[in-house]
Amino acid sequence: MNNPLKTSASLLALSLALTAGVVSAAPSANPAPIKAAQSTANTAVSTYSITINGLTITDTGFQPSGAKEPLLPLRTVADLLGFKITWNPVTKAVDMNKGNLYTTVKSGEDRYIINKMYTSLGTAPLTKADKLYVPASFVSEVLHQTMTVEGKSIVITSVVEYPKETGVITAIRNSGDNSSIQIKGTGTSGLVLNVSGDTVFNKADGTKLSLADLQLGMTVEAEHAMFATRSLPPQTPAYRITVLDSKVQTGVLGTEGNVEEIIKAEDGSLSIRIKGKALTGLSQSEIVLRLSAETALVDESGNAVEPAALVQGTKVIGFYTPMMTRSLPPIGTALKVVVEKVQP
Repeated sequence: MNNPLKTSASLLALSLALTAGVVSAAPSANPAPIKAAQSTANTAVSTYSITINGLTITDTGFQPSGAKEPLLPLRTVADLLGFKITWNPVTKAVDMNKGNLYTTVKSGEDRYIINKMYTSLGTAPLTKADKLYVPASFVSEVLHQTMTVEGKSIVITSVVEYPKETGVITAIRNSGDNSSIQIKGTGTSGLVLNVSGDTVFNKADGTKLSLADLQLGMTVEAEHAMFATRSLPPQTPAYRITVLDSKVQTGVLGTEGNVEEIIKAEDGSLSIRIKGKALTGLSQSEIVLRLSAETALVDESGNAVEPAALVQGTKVIGFYTPMMTRSLPPIGTALKVVVEKVQP
């Protein structure tokens, strides 16, 4: 067979396998690796039934001789868990995603990608009868679903409820695939929520929003993944972000620092002088903020705090509009003041 015909036959075989609901290993000019993988699979000594969300499926798992854990048919399991599966002809691997969770699997490589980070499970995927199998721990460690092995049965349950975190936005990064917001702190504190085109933004009343509608100082509730990086601050994909504030102000600026002075005017109104760091390019490192009846005093999670919490030396974040005096330091009106460390 000449080379063009051989290539066409290989592509046709791969297309038929995927159409039939099977994930195949990439075509190879050297059949030896595939033969070796199938030979290893044929040494299976244990068969496992698979139950997903209460349904026992016809496909089964197996554990090859000497393997540390059972192997599961990737496409069948992933389909029932709601993951989208595609074959990547460039990397010769299977790409999978659901919401903000992305991974890729390649036959024979104990190297799994979880949102651009690599992890090893101690067992490589292998191909058997034109199906790609992955270790059972792939379901829990990579797909972040609940998985248990009970005797010769593998029980998998979809994780439907996602953890929620409420906090005040301290940073917004809108840069395409690397967009994120930070809540509950600045710098290495708080939590970074990575957002994508799949992230849902809305108000508490259900009104749809976009990332561009978010502003510094907003109190939000974030529904996010079950996992987070070990970095400082930790990062996690966000599935839904709900703005809890009823009033929305654009162009908000922010200053984080200590309350250097509390100023009481003749009419009894209060102002605070904050000295520290600017949160944006237009923000001030030192500013005097008037506290009005509309100023919200909250903690890092957006819960109301008493005015008595504002004392000299308290660490706060003040949010305000660009309308300021030209004095040194400038004077503005506080929209919201986050008391980061409440005095005992």
